[in-house]
Amino acid sequence: MKQIEMNSIFVTCPKGLHYALEGELSVLGAKSVKPIPAGVSAEVDKTCLYKILLWSRIANRVILQLKDGKINNADDVYDLALSVDWSEHFSEQKTFAVDFLGTNDEINNSTFGALKVKDAIVDQFRQETGERPSVDKAAPQIRISARLNKGRVALGLDLSGESLHRRAYRSATGRAPLKENLAAGLLSLAGWPNKFSDDSSFIDPMCGSGTLLIEAAMIATHKAPGLDRLVWGFDEWNKFDSRLWGALKEAANASFEQGKEKFKGRIVGFDQDSQVVSRAWENIRKAGFEDLIHVEKRALIDFEIFEKMQSGLLLTNPPYGERLGEVEDLKRLYQSIGQTFEQHLLSWQAGVFTGNIELGRSVGWRSFKQYKLYNGAIESQLLLFNLTKENRFKEAWQSPDLKIHSPSYWKISHEERAKMFENRLRKNLKTIGKWAAKNKIDCYRLYDADMPEFSLAVDVYSDESSVQWLHVQEYTAPKTVDEAASFERLREALCVLSNINDNNLSVSPERIVLKRRAIQKGSSQYEKESASGETFVVKENTARLRVNLKDYLDTGLFLDHRPMRRWVQENSKDKRFLNLFCYTGAVSVSAALGGAKESLSIDMSKTYLSWAKENLELNNLDLSRHKLSQQDCLEWLNGTQLIAPFDLIFLDPPSFSNSKRMLGVLDIQRDHASMIDACMKRLSENGQLIFSNNLRKFKLDAAVEEKYAVTNFSSRSIDKDFQRNSRIHQCWLIEKKIKS
Repeated sequence: MKQIEMNSIFVTCPKGLHYALEGELSVLGAKSVKPIPAGVSAEVDKTCLYKILLWSRIANRVILQLKDGKINNADDVYDLALSVDWSEHFSEQKTFAVDFLGTNDEINNSTFGALKVKDAIVDQFRQETGERPSVDKAAPQIRISARLNKGRVALGLDLSGESLHRRAYRSATGRAPLKENLAAGLLSLAGWPNKFSDDSSFIDPMCGSGTLLIEAAMIATHKAPGLDRLVWGFDEWNKFDSRLWGALKEAANASFEQGKEKFKGRIVGFDQDSQVVSRAWENIRKAGFEDLIHVEKRALIDFEIFEKMQSGLLLTNPPYGERLGEVEDLKRLYQSIGQTFEQHLLSWQAGVFTGNIELGRSVGWRSFKQYKLYNGAIESQLLLFNLTKENRFKEAWQSPDLKIHSPSYWKISHEERAKMFENRLRKNLKTIGKWAAKNKIDCYRLYDADMPEFSLAVDVYSDESSVQWLHVQEYTAPKTVDEAASFERLREALCVLSNINDNNLSVSPERIVLKRRAIQKGSSQYEKESASGETFVVKENTARLRVNLKDYLDTGLFLDHRPMRRWVQENSKDKRFLNLFCYTGAVSVSAALGGAKESLSIDMSKTYLSWAKENLELNNLDLSRHKLSQQDCLEWLNGTQLIAPFDLIFLDPPSFSNSKRMLGVLDIQRDHASMIDACMKRLSENGQLIFSNNLRKFKLDAAVEEKYAVTNFSSRSIDKDFQRNSRIHQCWLIEKKIKS
C-alpha cells in the first residue's frame, strides 16, 4: 500500500482567530494541528492542502514548510536558503519574490533578510543551470516566505499568492471595511449558521459595504471562499496537481448549488448612507448573491423585521471613534442598538464587534461570551448576546470611571479612614479657610495630597454670589498602588467633601467637579475634556475673571499664580506689558487694572485668546490699548519685527510642547536660556522680566545668572494655600545688569 506523503504547513490568520482557525483546519482534515497567536501549524496530505486553500474562510496565507534552521547572522540565512533544492519547486524561467518577516541584532531589517534569501536562490540556479530566475516584487509567479523568530528561520512556499482574505467580490468598500476573513471569523464565533436552522435570518443593521452579509451568505450556502479566485500562488509550482485541484473545484461548485437550494433564510442589511448601500449592492452582485441578500438605505432608528423573517443572528460592527467627543456621541448609538434588540429582536442572538469595550457595554445587555480579537492593529472585542428579557440590564452599564462623577455612587467604606480625611479638611479650613476669608480670597487650594491615602488636590471657587464650588483633581497613583483600593478612597473622599458643613465651606454635591489626571506636561494641560459650556465669574483682587471648572483639565485660572498677579498689578503703572503664553489673560487683566498704559498678550490658542478677550471686557478694559495676538510665541520672540521695548514681561511657558502649530518642539529645560535672551532684547533698559515655570526638576542655566541680574522670586510668589507644595512653580525676576 502506497504511503500518503504528508507536508508541514503554516497557516496565518488575523490575530486572535487562531483557535477558530484550528477548528476549521481540523474539520478540513489537517493533522497535528497546533495554534499559536500568529496562526496554526499542521500536517496535511496534498488533498487536504488544496482543501484548505479553497475552503479556509479564516486563513490569510498557506505556507508549505521547506526548511527550518537556527541562525545567528546573515550568512546563516544565506546558507539555510542554499540548502533547499529550489529546482524541485520552480524553474529558472519563473519570477519570484521573498517575503521576510522578523529581525534580530544582525538582521535589523526585513529587506536585508529577504536579500540574503534571494541571493542564495539566484546563486543556486546560476550554478546548476547557468541561468537565474528574475525577481518580481509586484506580481511574482512564485512567492517565498521566510520568518525569523527566536533565533530560527523558517523557509517555505506561499501557495496562496494574494492573501486569502481577498475573495474577488469586493471592489467597492465603505469607510472602514472589515477584512473578509475577519468577518468570517466573527460569524464562526457567533455560531453562524451551525447553531441556527436552515430558515434562520441574518441581519447587519450597519452593513457598510456588505462584507458581513456576503460572508454570512457564503457560509450559509456552502460556497467555498476561493471558488471565484483566478490566480493562485501554486499555479507555477512544479508539484501542482491540476487534476486533483479541478476535481476539488468541481465538488465545491456542486456543494454551492446544493447549499443555495437548502438555505431558506433571509439575509438583510441596512445602512443610513445611500452611497455605501450602492457599493454594497455592487459587491453582492459580484459575489453572486443578489437573489439572496437584500440591502437598503435605512437608519437604525427606522429598524424593522421584514415579514416572514425567522429569528436568527444579528451581527454588526458599529463605529467606535477615537476622540472624546466622538465617543460621547457614539454612546447614544450603542444605546440605540440595545433598544433595537429590546423592541424588535427578542428571542434572537446578537453580536457586536467593537474597538471600544466601554461603548460595547453601553448596549445595556448581559453578554454570554466575549472574544478578544484585533481589527488590524486595533484591540477589539466581539460581544455575544442571547436576547431574552432577563439579559437586559435595567440601567445601561456604566464603567466606574463614569459612575464616579455621580454623587449617588459616592460612599464611605472605611469609617476611621474617612474621619481622618474629614479632620484634615476641618483643620485646613481653620487655617487656610480663615486666612482666605480674612484676605478676601475667593478661590484657593484647601487640600493638596496632605495625606498619602488621599492623593487629591481640592480647590475652592466662590462665584460673585458667594456660591461655592469644589474643583477636585485626583493625581494618578503609582503603579505599585492597587487600582481598586485607590478608587475606593476616591469615592470616600468625595462623600466626605459633599457632607462638610463649615462656616468657611458648604458645597452641595452637584457643585463638586472631579478631574482624574496625572501631572500634566506641556500643552496637555489645556486639552478639552468635555463641552458643558458652564462658566461663572470669580473675583481676585479687583479683577473679575471667568472660570470653567468642567470642560478643561485646568479651569482658566492658575491659583498658584495669585501672588504673581497681585505683584504685577502693583508694579505695572504706566508700563508697557508683554504676556507670553498668556493662556486666558488673567495676568494681563492684572497689569491693565494696575495702570499699564499698554499690553500685548500672545498665545497660539484661538480658544484661550477668546477667553482672554472676554476677561478683559469683563473689567471694562480698552482693547485698543490691551491687544491680543494669536501666534507662536517663540516665532514672535525670534522675529525681526520692530516694536517698542516693554517695561514688564511675563514669561510662563509650558514645560514641553510639540503643538502642530509650532515650528519646532519646546523643551523648557533645554530652551529657557535662549527664550530669556530673546525676551531681554525686547525689554527696556530698566525693565523687568518675570520668568516662571512648573517643571519640578527645573534648574536655571548658570549662564542666565552670569548675563543678568537674577532674583529668585519663588518663595514670594507662593501664598499660604500652596506652601505644602512649594515647588508648584519656580519664579525669577530678571533685569539687565547696570553697566559700570
